[in-house]
Amino acid sequence: MLARQADDGQSAIDAISAAMTELDDVRDQPVAEHVQRFENVHSALTEALSKADHLQSQNTPRS
Repeated sequence: MLARQADDGQSAIDAISAAMTELDDVRDQPVAEHVQRFENVHSALTEALSKADHLQSQNTPRS
């Protein structure tokens, strides 16, 4: 059986960075495309938050 690699949260951090990159050139895009960009970023950030919450719950000692 393969050992599971410990998740240090880097995947969530990378997802946040990638999501924020989506906004780098939003000013140069037509306004009609802004909503889709913001929705994509929102979805990516929501997923990253979910990963972080999952990671935190795994690392929280149970009493």
